[in-house]
Amino acid sequence: MYKVLLIETIVIMIYMTGWFAIAQAGRRNDVADVAWGTGFIVTAITALVLSESITQRGMLVMILVVLWGMRLAVHIYMRNRGKPEDRRYKKWREEWGRHAVIRAYLQLFLFQGLLMIIISLPVTFIILNGQGPVGLLDILGMLIWVTGFFFETVGDYQLLMYKTDPANKGKIMTRGLWSYTRHPNYFGEVTLWWGIYIIALSVPQGWATILGPLTITFLILKVSGIPLLEEKYNDNPEFQAYKRRTSAFFPFPPGKET
Repeated sequence: MYKVLLIETIVIMIYMTGWFAIAQAGRRNDVADVAWGTGFIVTAITALVLSESITQRGMLVMILVVLWGMRLAVHIYMRNRGKPEDRRYKKWREEWGRHAVIRAYLQLFLFQGLLMIIISLPVTFIILNGQGPVGLLDILGMLIWVTGFFFETVGDYQLLMYKTDPANKGKIMTRGLWSYTRHPNYFGEVTLWWGIYIIALSVPQGWATILGPLTITFLILKVSGIPLLEEKYNDNPEFQAYKRRTSAFFPFPPGKET
């Protein structure tokens, strides 16, 4: 396991270095968002190549990672295509000044690569140790994953369709899944990674990979997900009203403004 993790780390650092070169050539660091989804596919493929045998459980998880990673990468690429660099990355570039290049490489690319390895721990473990028949935990994990994938995919699609209507420019999306949670896509991403962790529980010692789902949960709830996104709406009265009646993360029926 440790040898595989080391090789995965080397592979993903090379992978992210390649994306860093693309970012420098195009002068837009937000390509790191596209690299995020496909990076997990690279990690899973590396584990699969290094595994001693290919199991049903391992292939199941491999398929789940490919479906999620490719959809997310394509969605982000299409969303950003033809538009200026994401405001977050532009702001960081300006704040970092003459250290912008090295900090982008270390913080936006290599560090994200390290996070991929950590979050992928259940995937790597299942691929390497997934022997045995598919059972109830696998089915439960699959159902949880499907729920998460539904929320992330449908949430992204609903937001995309909303933004394509010029009449909605500058307005806050409050329809569909977005009326039950302010971040259905984030809820979905966290949920599907916990689904993969449940599948890992089918494997002896799989519980030890809990750092993976805990990491993505912490990042989205406390670091680069909800807090960073909602920060820009602090002075937006429409969003503040939406915030008072809508759950931040878990889907709940919309309530009255408080």
